[in-house]
Amino acid sequence: MMGNATGPGDGKLWQLPVKQWGTLLQDREDQVFLVLTLVIGALIGLTVVAFILLTERFGFRLYPHGGSPWRRLLIPVAGALSMGYLLFRHFPNARGSGVPQTKAALFVREGHISLRTVLGKFFCTSVTLASGIPLGREGPSVQVGAGIASMLGRHLGLKPDKVRALIPVGAAAAVAAAFNTPLAAVLFALEEVMSDLHAPVLGSVVLASATSWMVMRLFLGNSPLFEVPQYQLVHPLELGLYVILGVVGGLVSVSFTRSLLWMRQRFLRFPPWTAGFHPLAGGLAVGLMGWFVPEVLGVGYGFVGEALNGRMALGLMALLVILKTLAVTTSYASGNAGGLFGPSLFIGAMVGGSVGWVAHHYLPLHTANSGAYSLVGMGTLFAGIVRAPMTSVLMIFETTRDYSVIVPLMISNLVSYFISSRYQKLPIYGALARQDGIHLPSTESRQEHDRIKVRSAMKPAAEVLPASLSLAEALGMTASSPQLAWPVIDPRGIVGIVNRAMLESAHEADHGSLTIKDILGGRSFPHVHSDQSLHWALERMGSSKLDLLPVVSREDVNRMEGVISLKDVLECYGLQPGGFH
Repeated sequence: MMGNATGPGDGKLWQLPVKQWGTLLQDREDQVFLVLTLVIGALIGLTVVAFILLTERFGFRLYPHGGSPWRRLLIPVAGALSMGYLLFRHFPNARGSGVPQTKAALFVREGHISLRTVLGKFFCTSVTLASGIPLGREGPSVQVGAGIASMLGRHLGLKPDKVRALIPVGAAAAVAAAFNTPLAAVLFALEEVMSDLHAPVLGSVVLASATSWMVMRLFLGNSPLFEVPQYQLVHPLELGLYVILGVVGGLVSVSFTRSLLWMRQRFLRFPPWTAGFHPLAGGLAVGLMGWFVPEVLGVGYGFVGEALNGRMALGLMALLVILKTLAVTTSYASGNAGGLFGPSLFIGAMVGGSVGWVAHHYLPLHTANSGAYSLVGMGTLFAGIVRAPMTSVLMIFETTRDYSVIVPLMISNLVSYFISSRYQKLPIYGALARQDGIHLPSTESRQEHDRIKVRSAMKPAAEVLPASLSLAEALGMTASSPQLAWPVIDPRGIVGIVNRAMLESAHEADHGSLTIKDILGGRSFPHVHSDQSLHWALERMGSSKLDLLPVVSREDVNRMEGVISLKDVLECYGLQPGGFH
């Protein structure tokens, strides 16, 4: 009689017993990961759509057209106070942007983001933003998306390294849907979250980003975030003005970052029991400013659109640079839930518009109107504050679909990035994590182990063995040698490497007829190249169980350039084998 057990290849995945599911994961983990990537992209797309609709519709109810001015004062205060209590009592990990927390989950917590944090981030940020607190939705979306990916991976029993690999997948899907920029989302996940543009999860990140974006497009349409006219470079003189914009943007970026970090450090010094009241300071500051200048409230993408189309006065744009910076830094530093992605674009648009207005006023025949400078200013501040210049260029193109300002944008971004890096060494997300006691790895620190190359430790080969030697002769020649492994050569050059254990084991089974060539086992043999890192050489030594490796030419694998030993590597790092007791 046939049983009803379901094998790894039959039935439905959710009906598999735990043991068989484990077997399936072991045998088809890559295929499961691929399917999971599609599921994650779709789920995160739906979640971000719900996030956007909830925030916008709740905001319309709180701020109806023609509503009383008192709303602009009281609602931010009430929103900050209520969310401050919830964040303190129930969702302590849902404060802030979400990007530093996502990076901490990736590098520190084995990819773990809890369900409580995801729910808290979703609902607390929705209410906070709807109440007019001028923070962004993109950073929180990143944490929510990464959290959904993390929970699914853990629930399905994936290995810890696979769960960690899902973090950038979820982050990319979230940005693609939240900002309608699938290509920039991929670059953001690699450039900012992973700090590695060559990460092996690139394919999964692209797939999740595209899936999430398609889901968002299905529900919300595919209109760009900002509608802008086509701009052209009016005169080569403008390139110099974009350099000036880069300088101004870089200085504003440094000022913004330092102000936020300084203010947040002040709040962190208060007793822990007061943390639930901290967001009230941000809500009160926003309410007071919003009472007089309503443009301060909310992330303000509508006003960014006005600036991009050259329909905003110089005085208002300059005022908004100051007030928005104060409102954002106070709101974020005091512990409200929300991101820095959107505010950096808003402030950048106002900075660029101010510079462009002045330039066009004095050089009307040689410059475009202020809208073009607002567009470049958005990317300039993003590059200076977030330190993701490549993402910035692609993001501005995707949000506007206008190629004409790409070159000015790259020039301005580069200047802003250089100034920001010069005067604020630690990027903002890394600095925020550092304030919380979490030391995220920088791009430089993660690449540090790759800087010392094999060529720094390699030496000429002191001893080699001809491939034609018999095993008995080879053991005799190496009996008194201090080495444990030897390169093997023939007329072509190096053809392999053997160690003492290999020679002794083969000699015991030999009847006097075998040579070294007979035990090499093929053309391929363990080796390294002079331009590879010592870290790679150590990994190769470990995998091949050899404490010495030949260094060969990339042009000809049989041409030996030298050898590198474990002793050489340790000495290169200033250590002596056996020097510790």
